[in-house]
This record gives sequence, C-alpha cells and structure tokens, in this order.
Amino acid sequence: MNITISVKQLGKKHPILQETIISLDNTTSILSVRNFLELIVKHQVELFHSASFEWEDEDTIHLPKENYLPILTDTGKVGFGAIYNHNKVNIVTAQENAILAFEDGLYAIFYGDDQLETLTEEIDLSQNKSITFIRLTFLAGSYW
Repeated sequence: MNITISVKQLGKKHPILQETIISLDNTTSILSVRNFLELIVKHQVELFHSASFEWEDEDTIHLPKENYLPILTDTGKVGFGAIYNHNKVNIVTAQENAILAFEDGLYAIFYGDDQLETLTEEIDLSQNKSITFIRLTFLAGSYW
C-alpha cells in the first residue's frame, strides 16, 4: 500500500523530508499505530541496507553539481548522500527505539489533521491522508 509521508521539525521553515510516497508491506488497510511504526521502520532500515557504501578516500560520485551547491547551503545543511557507517542495523532494535521515542514524546504523528496519541489507536490507510512526523525539540535553560 502506498502512503504519503513528510517529516517536519518545529521552528524550521522547510520540512526535513518533503512529501514522499513509500510502499508498505501490509495486508490490511487498518493498522494500529504500533504496527504502522514497525512497518515504517522496517521500510527505512531496508532502504538503508540497500544504499551503497563509499569505501574510497575521495567521494567522486556524490559531488554536487555547480547549480546544486547554493541550494544545499541555503538550507543550512550540505550533505552528499554518502553513507559512511558500515554497520548493519538491527530491525527489531530500531523498531523498539522508534516506539519508545513515540511513547516518550520525542515526535508526534499526524494522520491528515488528526494527531495520533496512543500506540493502540487504529488508522485506516485506505483514506489516503498524508502522514506527518513532527520531530519535537525541547527547550534547554536554567532556573536562575
């Protein structure tokens, strides 16, 4: 089933990840939030494992074109798409971390305009609403 997701962060003008269509391996269109998160994490881990690794000292493949570099510097982050961490990710551990982070309130999930608040809440993916993950940042300060 194809779904549309985007990732945003509070205080940022532009989303971290624009609306992207991904395909999930599920048999039913009604899922709990826990199962949905597990499917998303599984998809992302498989995508990470299929990405190519760079073993050379000089990265010649991912060098940006001349017209692309100003776009990267305007966003405040210049990345060339290379992955330098060669460790394999454990899917079960990654799924547990994502669920724990959701329970701890490190990110929020919106299905259309509705916020998903519990892991047992069910969502109907056949409605084709966009799904938005919002990474929450906390204020740091002192009590002086």
